[in-house]
Amino acid sequence: MGLVVQDPNVGRNGAGAAELVVVANRLPVEHDEVEGWRRAPGGLVSAMDAVLRDREATWVGWGGHPADDPDAAAGGPPERVGTVALVEVPLTAAEVTAHYDGFANRALWPNYHSGIVASTYHRSQFQVHREVNARFARAAAGVAAPGAVVWVHDYQLQLVPAMLRQLRPDLRIGFFLHIPFPPLELFSQIPWRVQIVEGLLGADVVGFQTRDAALNFRRAAERFADVALTAEGLAVGRPPRPVVVRAFPIGIRAADFRALAEDADVQRRAKQVRADVGEPDVLLLGVDRLDYTKGIDVRIQAITELLLDGELDPAGTAFIQVAPPTRAKVEEYQQIRAEVELLVSRANGTLGPLGTNPIHYMHQPMPPEELVALYQAADVMLVTPLRDGMNLVAKEFVASRVDGAGALVLSEFTGAAEQMDRAWLVNPHDIEGMKRTILAAIHEPRASAEARMAALRAGVARHDVHWWAEDFLAAVRGAAAVPGEDAGGTDPA
Repeated sequence: MGLVVQDPNVGRNGAGAAELVVVANRLPVEHDEVEGWRRAPGGLVSAMDAVLRDREATWVGWGGHPADDPDAAAGGPPERVGTVALVEVPLTAAEVTAHYDGFANRALWPNYHSGIVASTYHRSQFQVHREVNARFARAAAGVAAPGAVVWVHDYQLQLVPAMLRQLRPDLRIGFFLHIPFPPLELFSQIPWRVQIVEGLLGADVVGFQTRDAALNFRRAAERFADVALTAEGLAVGRPPRPVVVRAFPIGIRAADFRALAEDADVQRRAKQVRADVGEPDVLLLGVDRLDYTKGIDVRIQAITELLLDGELDPAGTAFIQVAPPTRAKVEEYQQIRAEVELLVSRANGTLGPLGTNPIHYMHQPMPPEELVALYQAADVMLVTPLRDGMNLVAKEFVASRVDGAGALVLSEFTGAAEQMDRAWLVNPHDIEGMKRTILAAIHEPRASAEARMAALRAGVARHDVHWWAEDFLAAVRGAAAVPGEDAGGTDPA
C-alpha cells in the first residue's frame, strides 16, 4: 500500500494544489468488514468533520490498517469524503506498535495526563516515532499549494511542524494539541523533551485547550529552546521568528446536537431509555472512552457508596455508564477494563434486588442518535476525568438539553471547566466531595437548576466548533511566511 496522492492536489515542481491541509495520525475514515469504509469515531474527527463539511481540504493520515497486513482492505481508503481529499500515509504493523501503541501512548499520553500511570521511555520507539513523523511531513509537503495553510493535530505528530518548515518554509503552519500539556516538572522527565519543543516551534501558531497548557508550553520552551517571550507567545531563533502560543478551546457543532434533540424519534427513545431501566426517580449518566484518565472507577465507587449509605435509594436510582473500547492492545487499558467490570459486578451483586441492577454498564460504541437520547433521559451527567484536555461530552450533553433541564457534574481538571464554570465542579480525586456534589446537583431547586443550564447552553452555542476553527485559522493565516523562499527544502529524515 503506497502513499496515495490524489490527482486534484498534485501540482508541478513538487508542490501540490491543496490550500488547506489537515494532518492527523488517522484519516477520518475506518474500515468495517460489514459496512466497508465509514466515518471514524473520536473527538478530533467529529470536530474536524464539522469544520470541513463545506470546505475544500486535503486530509493526511494513516488509514488504520498496517501496510504489511495481508487482510488490509483492498485498494485502501476512498479518494474523497465529501469535499475532503484523503492522502494515506502507510505504516507497517511494527511502526504502529512502536510509534502509536508504544511512544505515543506509553510515553507521551501518561506524561501529558499528569502521570496518572507511569510513562515508559524506549529509544527504539522514539526513533520509529521520529521516522513516522518525517513521513507525515513529506506527505503534507507534497500536497500543499505554495503558501498553503497546514493544520497539524495532536500529540502523535509533535515533530511534524519543524520537519515541514524545513521542507516547505513557504507554508503557514498551525499545530493544535487536543490533550493537556503537562507542567514543566513532568514534561522535563521525557528524554526527548528538546526535540519535542523544537518540533512544535516549527509552527507559526501552537494552540492548546487551556491557558494553563499554553503557559506550561511557554515555560518548557524557555527552558529547552532559544526563545524570547513576547506578548502573543514566543520569538524563536536568530533572526527571531514569531510563534503565537495561546489557548483555542475547542467547541462542538452545537446546532447538530440541538437538531437531534428536537427530533421526535430521539425524544421517544429518551423516554424508552428511562423505561428500560425501570423508570427511576434519578437517572445518572456517564459517557467516556474506556481510558484510565477518565476516572470511571472512582465515579462508580462514589455512586456505589451513595447507594450503600442510603443517600440514594437503590430501588429508585439508575446509573448508566457507557464506555466504548479504545486502545485494547495497551496493557493499562486492559487493566482499567477489568477493574471497571469488577466494580460494576460487585456493586450490582451487593445492591440489586433479584431481577434489577442499579448500575448499567455498556462497553460498546454508540451512534449519535442514541447518545443524544441518553443525554436527554439523564437527570445528572457525570463528567469526572482525572485529567482531560477539553471533554466534548460535557458540551454535547448541554447542547442536547433543549428542555432546559438536567445537571452537569464536571471535573475541575477538564479544559471544559474553564468555560463551563456554571456546572457543578468537583475534584475527582475527592470521593466524599464528589458524593456531596452529586447529591447537591440532584436536589437543586428547579428554578436555579434551569438558570444554570441556560447559562451553560448559551456558552456552548456561542463558542461552538466554527468559532474555534475560525479563531485558529485566522491566527495561522495572519502568520507571515518566510519571504523569498520557494517550495522545497531538505528532507528531514
